[in-house]
Amino acid sequence: MGTFFNLVIVVQVISAISIIGLVLLQHGKGADMGAAFGSGASGSLFGATGSSNFMSKSTGVAAVIFFSATLALSYITTHQISSVSGGVMDKVPAAAPAPAAPAAAAPVAPAAASAEGSSAPVAPAASAPANVPPANSIPK
Repeated sequence: MGTFFNLVIVVQVISAISIIGLVLLQHGKGADMGAAFGSGASGSLFGATGSSNFMSKSTGVAAVIFFSATLALSYITTHQISSVSGGVMDKVPAAAPAPAAPAAAAPVAPAAASAEGSSAPVAPAASAPANVPPANSIPK
């Protein structure tokens, strides 16, 4: 199924490039003024009385191929049987977790409880932030 999908994409890209080239090579409507005097008869597919030339017919064929390839690609992608149901992000591998920060020194047990005998633990001076005084030195 993968090779058919790639083949359809290649056909679609080639037909798109050919449409671009054929449209750029064609004459505009202003260039048809010279055809009224006989100079455009040599470029027609069916002679001077033909309704369209080879370039416009080739552009039409390339457009049919392009739209057929587009429809085939849409059919293939909507009817594709996937082994994993879910969205696009389900197929993304999980990112590796960030390394953990180095472990801090083991907390030191408080030397003494507060003067009132409360059972609240007192934070050691080493683990307190620099701008906050330790809990046991706050006056009450």
